[in-house]
Amino acid sequence: MNILILGSGGREHTLTWKIAQSDKAQNIYVAPGNAGTAGIATNIAVAANDFQAVKNLVIEKEIDMVVVGPEDPLVMGIHDFFLKDDAINHVKVIGPQKAGAILEGSKEAAKEFMALHKIPTAAYQSFTAKSLEAGFQFLETLKPPYVLKADGLAAGKGVLILDDIDEAKAELKNMLVGEKFGSASAKVVIEEFLSGIELSVFLLTDGENYLTLPTAKDYKRIGEGDTGLNTGGMGAISPVPFADDAFMKKVEERIIKPTVNGFKEDNIPYKGFVFIGLIKVGDDPYVIEYNVRMGDPETEVVIPRVKNDMVELLNAMAEGRLDEVQLEIDDRTATTVMTVSGGYPEAYEKGKEIVGLDSIEDSIVFHAGTSQIDGKVVTSGGRVIALTSFGKDYREALDKSYASAKKLCFDGIYYRKDIGFDL
Repeated sequence: MNILILGSGGREHTLTWKIAQSDKAQNIYVAPGNAGTAGIATNIAVAANDFQAVKNLVIEKEIDMVVVGPEDPLVMGIHDFFLKDDAINHVKVIGPQKAGAILEGSKEAAKEFMALHKIPTAAYQSFTAKSLEAGFQFLETLKPPYVLKADGLAAGKGVLILDDIDEAKAELKNMLVGEKFGSASAKVVIEEFLSGIELSVFLLTDGENYLTLPTAKDYKRIGEGDTGLNTGGMGAISPVPFADDAFMKKVEERIIKPTVNGFKEDNIPYKGFVFIGLIKVGDDPYVIEYNVRMGDPETEVVIPRVKNDMVELLNAMAEGRLDEVQLEIDDRTATTVMTVSGGYPEAYEKGKEIVGLDSIEDSIVFHAGTSQIDGKVVTSGGRVIALTSFGKDYREALDKSYASAKKLCFDGIYYRKDIGFDL
């Protein structure tokens, strides 16, 4: 098969790395890709959101399958775009249609879906600039901390958790009236704060059947001890030690099955990954959010643990045959540590040469924000390189990831040295 992967981050490098191991993958293209994907596939300078350019590429390269990495093209309806075009509607698209992608595209739509299908989640209300005063009143009924979520896509940064009521009101106004997150915060969901420990569960579903991929826990804050600004993710661990069989049984019965059944009941065509962000409150799971693609950096610890041929898995999903597949999982723990540019997640410089990549032996190197200039690998994003390692437990795996991080060097390099501190 000729396969096209859309995206340019660590998630896409990991998926490309896994797909490249399949003898069913003939030619692999990544658009636009990064310095890591360039070593195992052919990068093509096409933006994932430029549907016409993607179509032209698919026709030119005789692509059989398109794997959509990021959320933007899915929420914009790339799967629907393919289905409506006779020239490309035979191509298998990995990722839900627009009706399913709204679960990530709108926090309010996700909450309504959960309410309809009795999926446990935090109590909430939604507000716009016109109902700002009502939003203030709702905040006063809640106990701190206060959770404000931009309804639309905000690149993983549209959630604020605030302890002070006056600050919460000021930020609500800033989001709705001041357009803090642009059009993404034209509507804001305010929800009750749930106190517990977070984890993520990933599904592969064809809309009828599903396979539950390994659990993972990522670390979003820039600072150690989970302090400072939110990032796209500073590291991850899989499996999650506290997600035992009894807890996962609750997750399956209360959340996974009602989610997939909800797709069927609501006639939502869904062929792709489902990322369920959970919080464990006491011994019970609640849904924080849905994403309609794999997470990053969770992909870097989940996908390496999957032993199955990735192309076979994706084919079975696209053809509605997931019930025929037995998932095989590596029982070792995988951890990843993300190295980032100095200043991230705020302003940072690009174009810094990365040295030491060839010296890393005990970890898998996944490129997140890199490019090649004059034969050199340089930084091109805030999150730069993820270092994934295996071990008998997360401590052993993390020791390897950190040892690898010490071998890596670029101007301004930073990484959290406390991944797994809360386990």
